[in-house]
Amino acid sequence: MGVDLLNIKGLKELEHQGPIVMVNLMRFRERSLDGDGSGWDAYLRYSALTVPMIKARGGTLLWTGDAKAVALGEPDHQQWDYLALVYYPAVAAFIEMMTSPDYENRCDPHRTNGCAEHVIICTSEAYSKFGPVRSDFTKAGARSVESDLPLKGNP
Repeated sequence: MGVDLLNIKGLKELEHQGPIVMVNLMRFRERSLDGDGSGWDAYLRYSALTVPMIKARGGTLLWTGDAKAVALGEPDHQQWDYLALVYYPAVAAFIEMMTSPDYENRCDPHRTNGCAEHVIICTSEAYSKFGPVRSDFTKAGARSVESDLPLKGNP
């Protein structure tokens, strides 16, 4: 489930070159593989490192939430704990972050320790009530980087 599973070829072949939103589906481990708390604890360590990296590349965390129940589909194959929508100005920004030595060495180990499964789906906007993501997002009264970290108890 590491960065080695990143579909760089498929992402680079996308015709869409504009902004993207990555839909993250996560299922956490009961205990972090490194023994340092729960899977959620490891994910919080991951988030603390990756949110600034996302913002440095022009991206932002749009939304996060707990997965409550499968509303349509086979529930046995769709057990998720948490979802996150992450905006990037282009696919290249996502690829550059995910393949950076800093991400691979500092961030990905926490993600791997915390997540039993993590699927990221690349999307382009067809319709949105979110409105455009402004380039001055953090200057316009948005929350600080620290407050963009997920806030919740253990799933």
